[in-house]
Amino acid sequence: MLLDSTQSEQLKPNSPPEPIALPSRFSPQHRTIRPIGVYALHGLAAMGDDLIAVDAVRGYLVKVDPTSDNTTVLNPHNVQDFLDAAGLAVWEDTIWFTRDHDVFSCTLADPTPKHFATLPYPADGVAVWQSTVYVACQKSGYILIFDRRTGQQITRFAAPGVGAENLSVRDEELWVCDRTEQTVYCMDRATGEVNFSILTPFDSPSGIAFYTDSQTQETILYVAYAGEEAYIRDDPNSEDPYQLSFRDRTFIHPLHFHVDKDKHYALSNGYLIEMSYIEELLPLEEVQVNGLEWRIALPADTPRQTVKRVEPIGMPFQEEIQEGQRVAVFKFDSLQPDEGRLFGWKALLEVRGIKYRFTFDDVDRTPALSAEFQSRYLVDDDELAMDTPVIQAAAQEAIGTETNLLRKILKVRNYVYDRLSYGIKPHIDTPDVALERGVGSCGEYVGLLLALARINGIACRTVGRYKCPQPADRQGVPLQPDFNHVWLEFYVPGFGWLPMESNVDDVIEGGPYPTRFFMGLPWYHAEIAKGIPFETLKTPDASFDLSIGDLAINHIRFTILGELPPPT
Repeated sequence: MLLDSTQSEQLKPNSPPEPIALPSRFSPQHRTIRPIGVYALHGLAAMGDDLIAVDAVRGYLVKVDPTSDNTTVLNPHNVQDFLDAAGLAVWEDTIWFTRDHDVFSCTLADPTPKHFATLPYPADGVAVWQSTVYVACQKSGYILIFDRRTGQQITRFAAPGVGAENLSVRDEELWVCDRTEQTVYCMDRATGEVNFSILTPFDSPSGIAFYTDSQTQETILYVAYAGEEAYIRDDPNSEDPYQLSFRDRTFIHPLHFHVDKDKHYALSNGYLIEMSYIEELLPLEEVQVNGLEWRIALPADTPRQTVKRVEPIGMPFQEEIQEGQRVAVFKFDSLQPDEGRLFGWKALLEVRGIKYRFTFDDVDRTPALSAEFQSRYLVDDDELAMDTPVIQAAAQEAIGTETNLLRKILKVRNYVYDRLSYGIKPHIDTPDVALERGVGSCGEYVGLLLALARINGIACRTVGRYKCPQPADRQGVPLQPDFNHVWLEFYVPGFGWLPMESNVDDVIEGGPYPTRFFMGLPWYHAEIAKGIPFETLKTPDASFDLSIGDLAINHIRFTILGELPPPT
């Protein structure tokens, strides 16, 4: 299907963009709280009109005004008792916190800690509801439940993630934020069953609490974050005054979410971004090409990404549809030696985090894969080396005797993570070469994942192509990604395509590996070219043998325009 650019409303360069109302970043639902004079907030709780947190670096138990960032130290004479605290909770007039292997309680009138329980491993988050105390313990892999009156352990739940977790309770729900998983889980506090999970817009969440504004009665789910950020330090006494250094970064931000149980996913915080992809003609040698068609894929509309507008840059294009994907076609009647041009597109996108939730039982009786999908997504169509002995053996070893689709693709992912380490390379080798070498780029991770999954009957396709630089609070400033990126989607018959990152979750040597981006994508991914090439060249006689890299260099730019209203 070929559409002329003059016939497409989205391609009229002179038409004004549809106005999009963004909420004020000072509104309670979008205001980032930056407490003054703290370094690493661990644990979070609501107390009246304020938030309570612990600065694990200084040992401060702090009260924070969410409207002004005003910060008050509540334990000026007991800071040593709170050093290295990991979790915090408030129940009635009692404050609970964890430190090392122990759980303590105290009051504001007397912040001297009183011992409650000792765990065999370090304690992380804590939450209290009536007579029940919940304590997260990463080392054991469980959330332990105690009787508040006796201090005896009642039962335990399997921890939903693999990282250090902080806790909060709301009615019949136990809420868990996991630092490594970059995820918040909503669990049934009676059974430990996970109801749904939400990706956080920032990494390293370190505390979670529900806060109710006493004036508006509006409830906000706040998440604290604690980590480090790189910056350029100016040292005038050095011969090289500009040096790379790191500093603590901690803040509190609302977490928005919308759960669609029928579609098995939860959406979280979103942003309006402007993305541009531009090619600059810069041939490595003098060439003349006649009738050149230069195709560049356009962003796709998906459950987490909405394309509000696309417009041409530098020169007009026509739009065509390839396998359901929008593609811009730039036509050159004659490309002359030393010709200089800039051409490409600019898109206005609404992007959100998305996390799908399927259990193994949900996919235990899926329909058979259609013949069309078998012919398109179970074949070696991109030098996947699927017929080589090393890949055939790896495909069998990866899944063993497993038959459940979800377990199979998860085992394939973990097998690849066990055998590859991430490394940037100038070109992509075939999966057999990457597997034997043991190091791969994101494209080589994807190639190996595709090969092993397809041999095992799981339909997969590639997706990409870029990620917006992640500091969501750096708004209105042009941002350039350092690299392109590619991941994949696998198909569940009877439902549809689910995302899976390539190498990003391979962060723990030997596992256990997080599943934050297994059936999930954060807000900063730009979904382009699902199952089709991102960029191709074509001439009438098909005799053109130069690559895109021989002809041009690309320029990619993102600008975060603002945070979107909560999803509905």
